[in-house]
Amino acid sequence: MKRWLGFLVCGIFGLGLLICGLLVPAHLRAVEGSVLQRAGGNTPSLVEQGLALVNDRRLGAAQSFQEAAQAEKLPGEEQLRQALTRSARQHPDWLVWGGDPDLERLFGPGPRQPEPLTDFMVEQTNRDLALQFLRDSSQPAVKELLQTRALTRTVLFPPSQSAAGQAFDTAVSVCGLLSAQGHLAAGLGGTNLLALVARANRGESSRPLEQMLMDLMSLGRRFNWDQLAAFVSRIPDPVVLRQLADQARNAGGQLPVLFSSVVLSGRPAAVANYLADFPKTGLRDLAASLQYGAGGLSQLLRSDCRLDQSRFWRLVTAYNPFGAFYYFAADYCYRLPAWALAAKWLFYLLSGFLLAAALHFVRPAVSSLERPLQVRGFHVAREVLFALGFLLVVLLLSEPFLAQERQKEEVPLRLHLPTAGAVIPAGFVRAHPSFMNNLILLTLLLFFVLQGLIYVACLVKLAEIRRQRVPPRMKLKLLENEEHLFDAGLYLGFVGTIVSLILVSLGVIKFSLMAAYSSTSFGIIFVCVFKIFHLRPARRRLLLEAEAESGRPETLEPGVAPTFATPS
Repeated sequence: MKRWLGFLVCGIFGLGLLICGLLVPAHLRAVEGSVLQRAGGNTPSLVEQGLALVNDRRLGAAQSFQEAAQAEKLPGEEQLRQALTRSARQHPDWLVWGGDPDLERLFGPGPRQPEPLTDFMVEQTNRDLALQFLRDSSQPAVKELLQTRALTRTVLFPPSQSAAGQAFDTAVSVCGLLSAQGHLAAGLGGTNLLALVARANRGESSRPLEQMLMDLMSLGRRFNWDQLAAFVSRIPDPVVLRQLADQARNAGGQLPVLFSSVVLSGRPAAVANYLADFPKTGLRDLAASLQYGAGGLSQLLRSDCRLDQSRFWRLVTAYNPFGAFYYFAADYCYRLPAWALAAKWLFYLLSGFLLAAALHFVRPAVSSLERPLQVRGFHVAREVLFALGFLLVVLLLSEPFLAQERQKEEVPLRLHLPTAGAVIPAGFVRAHPSFMNNLILLTLLLFFVLQGLIYVACLVKLAEIRRQRVPPRMKLKLLENEEHLFDAGLYLGFVGTIVSLILVSLGVIKFSLMAAYSSTSFGIIFVCVFKIFHLRPARRRLLLEAEAESGRPETLEPGVAPTFATPS
C-alpha cells in the first residue's frame, strides 16, 4: 500500500510540475504574445497614437497607422478611419504637409492629392521653389549642402550642372527641406550630414553623402512629406538610414507595418536590427506585435527573438486554472525573464525526478538472494540522471524555433564597373556556405549530452557494484553481467548514425557527415574512456582482492624463472 501511495503522489506531482513548466511562457529563442501583452498594458496603442497624430494635424502619418491597423484588424480602427476622413475632408493639405505652415505657403494652400515627395520634387517648378527656400535658410548644414551642387566629380548621381542633374537637385531638395524644418535627428542631420557635406566640398569622396541622399530620395518615393518627416525624425545615423531604406524597398504591401513600427516604438535602429536578424519573418512578427501597443512592440525589439503564438496553448489557457497560472507566469517572464526561464527548467527537472521516483515505487520487491546487492541511495542517483535526460528531451520537443537556421542574409554584392583607364580582369565570386548551422550544432549537443548521461550512469553502476555486500569474485561476475550496459554508448552511437542517415535519405533533414557520424564518434570516445580509466582498474583491484581472500596468490618467488611445458 505504501508503494502504491508513493507511486500516485510522485506521479501526480510529477505530471503537475511538467504542466507548470509547459505553461511558463519563457523560451530561449522566442517570446510569447502574453509577455508582449503584459509589456504593453499601460502604453499607447496603435489606434490611440494614430488619433493623437490626427489631433496634431499629422494626417499623412496617421494614414499609415490606419492602414496598418486595418491590415491587422485592430479594435478601434474604424474610429481612427472616421477621424482621419473627417479631418482630411476639412483640411486636405494636412494629409500632405502635416500642418506645416511654411511648406503650405511655399507650395500653395490649394488642396492636393497625396503623392510621394520625390515625385513631387522632380517637377521643375516645385524643385526651384524648394531650392530658393533653402537659399534663405541660415542653418550651416543647409548652406553647405547647397554648395555641393557645384561638385563635378560625383559617384552615384550625375553632377547638378549636367543635363541629367535633376536627380541630384531633387535629392538635395528633399534632404535640405528635412534639415531646414528640423525633421532630422541631431546625429543624422547635424553631426553626420554636416561632416559628410564638408568633406565633399573639400574635394574628398562624395560617395557617403550621395549614398545618404539616395536613401532619403528612395524613402521619398514611398512616403509623402508628412510620412517621411515622421519616419526619419529619430534615425540616428546614415547606417540605420541605409538599412531602413533597403527594408522599405523590400516591404511591399507591409510598408505601413514598417512605418508604424518605427514611429510607434521610437527606436528605428532596433527595428532595423530586428529586420536584419529576421528578414523572412520579421515584418510578420512586427505586424502581430502592433496589437499589444508601444510597450509590446518595444518588448519584442528588446528580446530580439521571434514571436510565438501557439494556437494550442491559447485554447488550453482559456480555461482555469491553466489560464490563471499562465498569465501569472507571464508577468514574471516580463519582469524577470532569466529567473522565469530558470524556474521553467527547474519544473522540468523536478518533474523528471518525481516520475522516475514513481517508477521506482512500482518496481517489484527484490528476492532474498538479491538483498545483498541492494545499496541504499543509489536509486536517487539514477533518478537524477533520468531527470537530466528528461529535461533535455522536453526542451528539444517544447522549445520553438530551437533548431531553425539563422535568417540573416548576407550583404548583397555591389558591383562597381571600372572605367577604361582602370581595367581589371573579370573573376568569379564564390560563396562558401558554412558547414555548421543551428541544426548540426543542436544534433552534436544532443548526442554529446546523451553519451555523457550514459557515461555517468555506468560510473554509478560501477560504484554500486563496489559497495555491494558480496565477495570480490561475485563482484567480478556482476561486472561481466553489466557488459551490455557498459557498451550502451556504442549501441546508441550506432543507432544515432543509422537514424540520421535514414532521415537524410528520406529528405527530412539535410545531409551532414559531421552530424551523422558524431553519434558513433562520441560513443566510441566515452566507452573507451570508461573502460580504460574506470572499469579496467576496478577489475584489477577486484582480482587482487579475490586472490587475497582465497589465500593462494598466483605469484612467483624472486629469482625463479617460469617454466613452460614442451610438446612431446
